[in-house]
Amino acid sequence: MEIILMTAYVLVWPVVVIGVLAVIIRAFTKDAREAKKEGRQII
Repeated sequence: MEIILMTAYVLVWPVVVIGVLAVIIRAFTKDAREAKKEGRQII
């Protein structure tokens, strides 16, 4: 039982990281599109 819980715990982290990365990429692309539409630089 302990091994199953530890395995599940370890396997959840990549899913969390992928989710956070997806949110960051989505926000960045949204900001980039808005900046391009307005004719201004992102940075």
